[in-house]
Amino acid sequence: MTEEVRVRFAPAPTGHLHIGNIRTCLFNWLFARRYNGKVILRIEDTDVARSLDEACDTIVDDLRWIGLDWDEGYAVGGRYGPYRQSERLDLYRKYAEELISRGNAYFCFCTPEELEEERKAFLAKGRMPRYSGKCRNLTGDDVARLSLERTPVVRFRVPQDTVVLDDMIKGEISFDSSGIGDFVIMRSDGFPMYNFAVVVDDAEMKVTHIIRGDEHISNTPRQIMLYEALGFPVPKFGHVAMILGTDKTKLSKRHGATSLSYYREAGYLPEAIVNCLALLGWTPGDTREIMSLQQVAAEFGLDRVSKSPSVFDPKKLDWFNSQYIRACNPDRLLDMALPYLGGLGISEDVSAHGEGRERLKKIVVSVQDSITNLSEIPKEIRFFFGDIVEAYDESAKKWIEGPTAQPALDGFIEVFSNSCDTGFGVEEIQAGLKTVIGSVGVGARKVLMPIRAALTGRTKGPELHVIMEILGRERSIKRAFAALQEARGNHDGATSL
Repeated sequence: MTEEVRVRFAPAPTGHLHIGNIRTCLFNWLFARRYNGKVILRIEDTDVARSLDEACDTIVDDLRWIGLDWDEGYAVGGRYGPYRQSERLDLYRKYAEELISRGNAYFCFCTPEELEEERKAFLAKGRMPRYSGKCRNLTGDDVARLSLERTPVVRFRVPQDTVVLDDMIKGEISFDSSGIGDFVIMRSDGFPMYNFAVVVDDAEMKVTHIIRGDEHISNTPRQIMLYEALGFPVPKFGHVAMILGTDKTKLSKRHGATSLSYYREAGYLPEAIVNCLALLGWTPGDTREIMSLQQVAAEFGLDRVSKSPSVFDPKKLDWFNSQYIRACNPDRLLDMALPYLGGLGISEDVSAHGEGRERLKKIVVSVQDSITNLSEIPKEIRFFFGDIVEAYDESAKKWIEGPTAQPALDGFIEVFSNSCDTGFGVEEIQAGLKTVIGSVGVGARKVLMPIRAALTGRTKGPELHVIMEILGRERSIKRAFAALQEARGNHDGATSL
């Protein structure tokens, strides 16, 4: 790239970011970083009815959490601010007046009722509705007279021409401007329409490349005409194909969660989300899937962005997240898990430092390879807390009530009660379990499953020796004894019947 690359991400402050606009931001960020360019964050809040002030801070928080920074814009400043459209109204009015003075725009006084009648008339003739141009040739006297009755909008005078878009992703696309009709650029309340505001902002902020979803292709000829009428250089456009749900329809809430806030609260790691979205429409050219943000940025280019829609599959995101959790440093994993562990009665002192933190770290790490997201951790580790198991699930009950439970638990209690003079580390525990299996005289599974059920109330989880080491000798024996009483009670009841 010979020129400095300047891209922008311009969300509307209507709530949390979602999968679609996060990917748009990501592709812009990757493109800028690949070519040592600048990223601008602009807030498009001219739709007053839908814009929320607090959503601006939410956007900033979401972007910072996911690891996407910006060089200029909202919350960081820059030479081309302000970076909220609602604070740039005078600028839009200035450029609207320039277009009017040049004859490229005009005042329109048509009422909503008149416009609706026009729309119906076009449809009745089998034509696409567009503005008829009724106010196109009003005189100065007409404008002065009508201004006493109502406040006008400003319309752009569309030239009769063919508009050509040389899209960086989709190739050349031509538009016949005769089918567009003169469109509104300023509303009667003094606020700009979307197409006009973004052209003014992108030009003023020296944006060179616009990468966005292909739902904006229909806006592009209008924007190109505005650039040319205002004498601004036309930036390069790249339109990314939309994201589909697993049923191959446009991604929406009916496909499940699409908001970044959902995945953040559920315990998905930012690097997993970024990795998944980077490969949603872009390929590194080989079979790699696990790639850091920096690795993708070093290779990213629009030449490997697909022209076809991509499918967002939450199960694929689950896979990415599980891979990143497995690779996570134990201390970081614990720190990320702590907000989810409040229901387990863990004090901040215990979780922050000392022996309590080390034990808690071992507990969390014991399920590291079996979870999809951080919010699953509490239910996976709950059994580690408390002296006894509060309840046995159905599969655990079957083993505790089974024929090998009593000899297995008797053997367990005997072996580990009589070895108090030895350690209770992994090697000693494994040796002790082998002794128990030998004493019962049946297959290992029929011995170890009742013990696992007794110690955890479940039949799935970390390795048994890991569980025992974390629980400690005393608590392991206590739980085995409680389960043995349960087993004997069931067998006594069966005998009395």
